[in-house]
Amino acid sequence: MLPFSFVDRLRYVIERQFVKGAHYQLLVVAAFIALISLIGGWLAWPSAPAGGSLADSVWWAFLRLTDPGYLGDDEGTWRRIVSTGLTISGYVVFLGALVAIMTRWLIDMMVKLEQGLTPVTVRDHIVILGWTNRTIPLVQEILDASGGIQRLLKARETKRLRLVILADEINADRVQELREIPQIRRAMSNIILRSGTALQPEDLDRVACLQAAVVLIPGRNQSGNALLTGDVETIKALLTLQAQAHLRNTPPPYVVAEIDDMRKLNVLQRAYSGPLEVIASDAMVSRLFAQSLVHPGMPELFGEVLTVHDGNEFYIRSTDNCVGQSLGEIGRHAPQAIVCGLMRPHGDSWRTWLNAPTDELIRKGDKVVMLARDYAHAEPQSTAEQPLRPLQRSVRPTKAPAGGLRRLLILGWNRRVPALIHELAGYADYRFEVHMVAVVDSAQRAAQITEYSDLTARVSCEHTQADYMVEGALRDLLAQRFHSVLLLSSDRMDSGEEADARAMVGYLVVDELLREQTHKPQILLELSDPANEALVVRKRGESIVSPMILSHLMAQIAQRRELGLMFEELFTTGGAEIVFRQTSDYSMQSVTTFADLEAVIALQGDTALGLYRNTPDEEGRRLHLNPPRDQPLKLQEADQLVVLTTLPAA
Repeated sequence: MLPFSFVDRLRYVIERQFVKGAHYQLLVVAAFIALISLIGGWLAWPSAPAGGSLADSVWWAFLRLTDPGYLGDDEGTWRRIVSTGLTISGYVVFLGALVAIMTRWLIDMMVKLEQGLTPVTVRDHIVILGWTNRTIPLVQEILDASGGIQRLLKARETKRLRLVILADEINADRVQELREIPQIRRAMSNIILRSGTALQPEDLDRVACLQAAVVLIPGRNQSGNALLTGDVETIKALLTLQAQAHLRNTPPPYVVAEIDDMRKLNVLQRAYSGPLEVIASDAMVSRLFAQSLVHPGMPELFGEVLTVHDGNEFYIRSTDNCVGQSLGEIGRHAPQAIVCGLMRPHGDSWRTWLNAPTDELIRKGDKVVMLARDYAHAEPQSTAEQPLRPLQRSVRPTKAPAGGLRRLLILGWNRRVPALIHELAGYADYRFEVHMVAVVDSAQRAAQITEYSDLTARVSCEHTQADYMVEGALRDLLAQRFHSVLLLSSDRMDSGEEADARAMVGYLVVDELLREQTHKPQILLELSDPANEALVVRKRGESIVSPMILSHLMAQIAQRRELGLMFEELFTTGGAEIVFRQTSDYSMQSVTTFADLEAVIALQGDTALGLYRNTPDEEGRRLHLNPPRDQPLKLQEADQLVVLTTLPAA
């Protein structure tokens, strides 16, 4: 080892002190000021007035070092030289170094405060773990004044809603993203941002998860080949919450988590013993796509009942004051709602009975499922002046749909495609032939579909490796007769905006090529941002904004755990299902209002939900759910009826 000089050793000691922070840096600067004052006082002592001590000279030097105004009071050449040197040193050491250290310390302190590293001191709040493309829609759902979260907090006797978001990084961009939404901007005082990840126990303590009313874990964006997936983070967060609750001898909080792969559902449930509801995003989105492919027009229904936008939603109401009444009697006193069925306790879970007969009596503990525009409308009004006409719906066998061959063209690829193929395989009355076009290697895609489940072998899949935004790659394919064209939002892009950009450009390419064709297939577009819907001129196309739907489901299930089971029943093949039917399927001679339509459809064992017009209105809407019962329908020949029916199990 080479010998170190005195200067090297001194520099090493100073560096060691500087890395310890602002307090040690100030001590080093103070030491330098004292040293310069001693040297300056010693140099000026010989020229000091008679009787002056060394201490007086040191004080004299310190004053010149800290205040340049004393420079004009000095007499004598030597004292003026020393005073000038001290003044210059004061500018460098006292003012320059001191101001630099203090400024840097204040900046570091402000940055640290902006990052939100201090623990929150609130209780019965709502925690969102992670900043993803689901976060902002989820915040909107939570802040919805008529939403279920508000009622959940009221049930816990919490007067004020507080929302804590744990994000990997807190900066001005994140705050601005929130402020751009008027509904969120008005409630920013109730939103607390904290930095950290769900992988670190101290970060979970920072947002007081154990004291929260609900902990929401949305799925995150990830590339298709990422090793650290969102599901891994979710499982690690659940394990940490479980361990912290056990260590502090407190009950684990209620958690609503989203996972990307439904095959990890059992792992999640084993990792957490507290109250837990899981939304499998791949399964849920695949079910919505499958329903939309089988029943064109369904995306508009999903956009209404599964988002925070104005319109109808499904509500589950308590029946404490309705025990002994029939479903038909409850429906008579709910003029602005449609009774869709009930939820009945079944052991530790619930039995979902949608499209139940009107003569079914309410038992203690039952809950009624209603479709309404507002939660208050779903409250039976026992004092209604003029009750609705009674409906007579009994359990009647319903014929399965005609089914047959469906040819599907999928443009793009993401990790949910294997789940979609699995879901399509569950439609026993249909035979699907799928052709996929993507830049991902064809063998890799085929392997992922095969590995997902054994059922995927029932669907015939053909792969083409090409970029669907190139017209030449699609011209010959679109000449074939496909029933539907599905454009997927890629998960290989850095952001949802980039993925949406590719999907929208692909839509325009497909729309242009179809102008040359006489056969017009259904076009279904997946988007990440609802604002992008307005950027695409859609004459025949439909869109599903999956992050909005998943965020809505998380917020709704956080308030009513039974809603997860209800949607599970509603959006899977077989059992209760929403279908679009022709007016010729029912006897329509005496039908003039929606009340008439309800009565006719109930006689066939189904529940009328609304209409799907062949011609859109001024706002481009075709779907009209839960219309006023006394309003004339004015049905056109190609209009369809939106019906809740019960199909044979798959």
